[in-house]
Amino acid sequence: MTYRTLAKSALALLLLSAATAASADLVVLQYHHISNDSPASTSTTPSLFRAQMDMIEQLGLKVVPLQQGTRAALAGDLSGQQQVAITFDDAYRSVWETALPELTRRHYPFTVFVNTGAIGGNDFMSWDQLRELAGNPAVEIANHSANHQHLPRRPDESMETWQQRIKVSLDDAQTSLEKQLGTHTPMLAYPYGEFGDNLEKAVASRGWFGYGQQSGPIGPTSLATRLPRFPMATAYGQLNALKDKLLSLALPVDARTLPSGVLKRNPPTLSVTLPPGFNPARLTCFASGKGRQTVKREGGQRVSVQADSPFTSRRFRYNCTYPAGQGRFYWLSHQWVDLSR
Repeated sequence: MTYRTLAKSALALLLLSAATAASADLVVLQYHHISNDSPASTSTTPSLFRAQMDMIEQLGLKVVPLQQGTRAALAGDLSGQQQVAITFDDAYRSVWETALPELTRRHYPFTVFVNTGAIGGNDFMSWDQLRELAGNPAVEIANHSANHQHLPRRPDESMETWQQRIKVSLDDAQTSLEKQLGTHTPMLAYPYGEFGDNLEKAVASRGWFGYGQQSGPIGPTSLATRLPRFPMATAYGQLNALKDKLLSLALPVDARTLPSGVLKRNPPTLSVTLPPGFNPARLTCFASGKGRQTVKREGGQRVSVQADSPFTSRRFRYNCTYPAGQGRFYWLSHQWVDLSR
């Protein structure tokens, strides 16, 4: 038996094990503002935020620090208990004013991903506030870049120029966090959730976890440099769909086999191989702004989905779900970025 055959067999066993034994994964919630007065696209109202936290409590889910939960989920070591991590991007002042008291009252840990270049500016926390948070054992402070630029390499950008730009954006932010707060957390939230092969390699070379904005839970077959989070802005975090998200499981598909996050063809094709025992006819996929799409069976357990028309936005996703039993769903989301826009 060849090495390649052995590797394929090992992967098949991993996926089968994940499909049959998985009862718990890590669901990461992504927030920006917790406010009634900030932009609707990135805001969660305080009343909805409280109701979301109530639902986590009512479902008996364990809220864990992000780094701890990610490591355990990737290792398949959650001891059968569904877990949740709470994250905030950009370090907006409303997190300090509104979210912090609510989470402290509940003893829920959380993570703040900091855009270091904005700290102290209008609507953002100050370094003094972040220092106080950094001294709280329930809070992780992590990297969200030094300038919130679009980080994937542009088509007209030389590799040398891009590498220097990435070094400034990623490493300057990490240095600022270390100098100002004394923290060195190996986690990055991609600005706008945008990632591509080169950027993922840069993150991996630093030994960091990379988090996007594509929805879905983290499980043993997820990839450390393109980890999903569920956006919780008011438009996406309504309670009628929240339970399904909180109880979701990662679709056991090896994330290493998924396409690059950078668009090469519009509309793109997402092809996946479902584990043994999964019925391809039960996979349901949707495309951003286009509704439900046809899932094509390519043979065996291999299926694909391609939107029925090109996308006109810079970022878009395919979201796929599969029934997991007991009213729960396996979930997979893949995001592309169109660098021509």
